[in-house]
Amino acid sequence: MNLLLLGFDLLLSINLLTLAFAASSSQEPRRGTIFFIAFGLLLALVWARLRAPDLALAEAAIGAGLSGALMLGAGQRAARKPDGEGPP
Repeated sequence: MNLLLLGFDLLLSINLLTLAFAASSSQEPRRGTIFFIAFGLLLALVWARLRAPDLALAEAAIGAGLSGALMLGAGQRAARKPDGEGPP
């Protein structure tokens, strides 16, 4: 049983590192935001594995949900605005 949990934790760690790299190196802002949301959801799973359910819920709600929705909305708003309009 411990070997199975160790394998799951290792897989989770590798996925977190991959998503962090993908989110930070993405050339397209929308794709980077989606990777950021997935990273937040996996990080919530990490907090749950560490037996911190309060942090897991906060990470899922604020880190992935609210922040991701705000970033997606800002990206859509910026894409609609023609070049040269708005603050510098």
